[in-house]
Amino acid sequence: MKKILIPTDFSANATHAAEYGYNLASILKANIVLCNAFIVPAEMPQAGVIVWPMEEYDIIEKETTDELQQLKNRLEKKDNSSYKPLISLVNEIGAVTDVVDGLIKLYNIDLIVMGTHGTSGLSTLLLGNHSRKMIDATTKPLLLVPAQTKITPVKKIAFATDFKHPQDDLAAIYALIPFAKLLGAEILLTHVYNEKHHSPQFQKWLDDLLVDLSNKADYPNIYYRIVKNSNPENGLSWLCKHGQVDMLAMLHRPHNFFDTIIQGSHTKKMADHISIPLLVFPTKIVK
Repeated sequence: MKKILIPTDFSANATHAAEYGYNLASILKANIVLCNAFIVPAEMPQAGVIVWPMEEYDIIEKETTDELQQLKNRLEKKDNSSYKPLISLVNEIGAVTDVVDGLIKLYNIDLIVMGTHGTSGLSTLLLGNHSRKMIDATTKPLLLVPAQTKITPVKKIAFATDFKHPQDDLAAIYALIPFAKLLGAEILLTHVYNEKHHSPQFQKWLDDLLVDLSNKADYPNIYYRIVKNSNPENGLSWLCKHGQVDMLAMLHRPHNFFDTIIQGSHTKKMADHISIPLLVFPTKIVK
């Protein structure tokens, strides 16, 4: 892993995520692109096109550029690690998803780290339009950091799935393994299911898959855990509260386990228990 992109809007949550991302980059020996995207209004409803004064644009650009530099200074000042990530600053006009997409291609980004919005943790992440757009748009793994996340070493990553799309899940797991190796972290494959969908034939298939995965991946620190719960949100809440995991990883694809959760009606309940980062692998990674 060479480069981590950290978008920021300079809020307290975004700054905390930047600090988490900087600490992660130090461990991974990766460099950072710290970016801000700002919008200049060009059209008003029922008023036609308006001209945005150039001096106003210049003021916004200067203020946000200064804030980026201040955030960079803050991150570097807190650094006590042996590897000090090189931080590049980017301040661009445009929607966050568009700016991020352009920077992924320009800087060959490996991972995106950003904060969640609001005070309700992942309930805001899962229900909020802004974060959902980023989840849907990203072509690289996206690490979303709640405000409650402690900046501590990542020793265990839980990859949660219902295994209804096993080949896609495997592709994401293979993408997760190099990341876990760099962190020296265990991977806990967590199968969330209800009893009626768990047959002996399925268990035999799953046992064979895990053996094959361990052999091909050449990574011994992969374990398996069953979470039996008819409600996937409740199952994940239990896992994050009692499973002693430092990060939750999931694959996002249309109509899969992750998509069911973010469309579900119980996401607010998860916020009471989840204070760990969520690593989202996009559909593109399995294609």
